[in-house]
Amino acid sequence: MTAAGHTDFDVVVIGAGAAGLMCALTAGGRGRRVLLLDHADEAGKKILISGGGRCNFTNHYAAPENFISGNPHFCKSALARYTQHDFIALMDKHRIAWHEKTLGQLFCDGSAKAVVAMLLTECDTAGVDLRVRHRITDISRGDRFRVATDRGDFTAESLVLASGGLSIPKMGATGFAHDVARRFGLPLSEVRPALVPLTFTGNDLALMQPLSGVSLDCIASCDTASFREAMLFTHRGLSGPAILQISSYWRAGAEISLNMAPDTDAAALLLDRKRSRPRAEPRKILAEFLPARLAAALAETHLPSRPAGELPDTALTALGAAINAWRLTPSGSEGYAKAEVTVGGIDTTALSSRTMAAKDVPGLYAIGEAVDVTGWLGGYNFQWAWSSGVAAGDSV
Repeated sequence: MTAAGHTDFDVVVIGAGAAGLMCALTAGGRGRRVLLLDHADEAGKKILISGGGRCNFTNHYAAPENFISGNPHFCKSALARYTQHDFIALMDKHRIAWHEKTLGQLFCDGSAKAVVAMLLTECDTAGVDLRVRHRITDISRGDRFRVATDRGDFTAESLVLASGGLSIPKMGATGFAHDVARRFGLPLSEVRPALVPLTFTGNDLALMQPLSGVSLDCIASCDTASFREAMLFTHRGLSGPAILQISSYWRAGAEISLNMAPDTDAAALLLDRKRSRPRAEPRKILAEFLPARLAAALAETHLPSRPAGELPDTALTALGAAINAWRLTPSGSEGYAKAEVTVGGIDTTALSSRTMAAKDVPGLYAIGEAVDVTGWLGGYNFQWAWSSGVAAGDSV
């Protein structure tokens, strides 16, 4: 329907991403007259690129402890009332085949387009009025909310902010939801890129650059968080699932720790090989449990060029300790351009955890990535989108 049609609605949802679509179809299913607006040329654009185009749509093990927030209890209500099993049931209802990868991550067998098509079908069934290519120029509130766009103005009793965070600006991401929240007096917590590669300088980068493309199993730690997954060396520093996970906890100037041989006491093995294989080259010993290129680089930077039997125990012990607990300080991250999500956002103290409604602005709601709730890598952020979308959709 064009701007020449209905302009007055019960609910306007801004942002036709995962959370916005879920909220709209839920509210529409309750008989609410819902307008779903987006500035992009199609709905669900971030869903389409997720999971390498196969959409990691949830996680079997999604639970409140898999989320980062200023208030770790905030997400509990929404996650309990619309669970991963509820979304799986929706996928099954639409006969969308899926499979589990590692660590509970669920992906479509086919294309992520099937998930977007499913949500659009549900929206259509619920009578949702979806309008894309609408750029919002102003939002005001009198008796009702008024949303001005470049293609007409709309009014509604309720307004839902579902336009996401700052991650992936090339997909059209902006701080729109944060700006609107600020205008209505809602506090914001500090925002920063998350699930993002980390960058390095100096000697650390000099070691990493020639290793670009090398991947290995590791335990990455930052602050109180630790993740055992793959780590990848890049031309700018470190990436891979383990690094993306701890990036959500990392703050500028903080140290991270990497155990590059989680199942091996590296120092003990090096000392054992010194005695059992004294003529062996250190890089060949290291290559027993590390990728060959990394083994060669560590041997070259940490040890004299001599057989293992001629090396002092202290040197081998020090290298082993560094392999099991490499402490280093990133210079930064690759920023919002490469970040999968945004940490921080609309402060949860201003919202109801049951309905996602702003406590002091009747009719205003915020859901999804716009809110200060950030999931781990592996389908958790989609689950927050579905759960928070349903919480608001049941209330608007």
